[in-house]
Amino acid sequence: MTFIWPGFLWFLLCVPLLIVTYWLMLRRKKKHAVRYAGLSTVKEAMGRSQQLRRHLPPLLFLVALTVMLLAVARPAALVTLPSQYETVILAIDVSGSMRASDVTPTRIAAAQAAVRGFVEQQPRNTRVGVVTFAGTAALTQPPTENRQDILAAIDRIQLQRATAIGSGILVSLKAIFPEIEFNLNSSDPRPAEKDYSEARAIGERSKERRADVKPVQPGSYTSAAIILLTDGQTTTGPDPIESSKMAAERGVRVFTVGIGTIEGEVVAGEGWSMHVRLDEDSLKKIATSTGAEYFYAGTADDLAKVYKMLNSKLTLERKETEITALFAAVAAFFALLSAMLSMLWFNRIL
Repeated sequence: MTFIWPGFLWFLLCVPLLIVTYWLMLRRKKKHAVRYAGLSTVKEAMGRSQQLRRHLPPLLFLVALTVMLLAVARPAALVTLPSQYETVILAIDVSGSMRASDVTPTRIAAAQAAVRGFVEQQPRNTRVGVVTFAGTAALTQPPTENRQDILAAIDRIQLQRATAIGSGILVSLKAIFPEIEFNLNSSDPRPAEKDYSEARAIGERSKERRADVKPVQPGSYTSAAIILLTDGQTTTGPDPIESSKMAAERGVRVFTVGIGTIEGEVVAGEGWSMHVRLDEDSLKKIATSTGAEYFYAGTADDLAKVYKMLNSKLTLERKETEITALFAAVAAFFALLSAMLSMLWFNRIL
């Protein structure tokens, strides 16, 4: 548990001061009581249980005060809440290295099986889209609730050359925000600002410059998420880190899944061979910058477990939520109970 205003916790020092004050008041009361005759008779009449009851209302009051002071510091805790992701984009690496058989039967076959299981477990009202990327990226299935269309798009996957992870992120982002603009031919995907000063000088009508996107907190957009799977490292296209920043500015989480060998492997085809290595550092940075998580899968079973875990995260997600109201309610309950017991005690009902 954390506190949004931890400075207010210093007020808890008042609690031990009140306890000492209460103890001093009791001692002073005893000193005054010995002046009266028949004190021993009163003590005999008052049992030990009744003496303990006298201290119960002050004890409950101290508990209420302590909880209320904690509430003032605005406590927050990780709680499990139902997610409301309406759209999930599956970005799948279809580069030639996905034909490698270190993940049985092959990386791409294991990926297709895991993704199919993920799609089948999604709520019926969740729209799922499919993006494939190699040297470039394409939206092979726009977001839809039709599970047959989604599974058919997964089955139609064909391997190509090169790996453009940045392109996969950007095309997935455009499936969520169709109005987004980016440049796939540059390392920096952000579109260059056009200068319309010359057009204005000659009296031509020019387009208004698009307003800059106001960044939001990473991971704060809860209507859509991207799950990106790859087995290699970027060889072409936009910088994946810069691409992920565009997703982070819009609050979209990009969960990354790495498959294959971390140390690298030589993959051969018809008349060609290449050394491929999983770039975990980039995948971790992509996930972290967007408020998501990175997962590694070295086997087909691991990959299936990862997508089951992702399904759980997108359905029920642990979030840090302020629980001040809960503390305030508990404090009010103890304060009310203390007041009721005090009233009953003074009226000699207890």
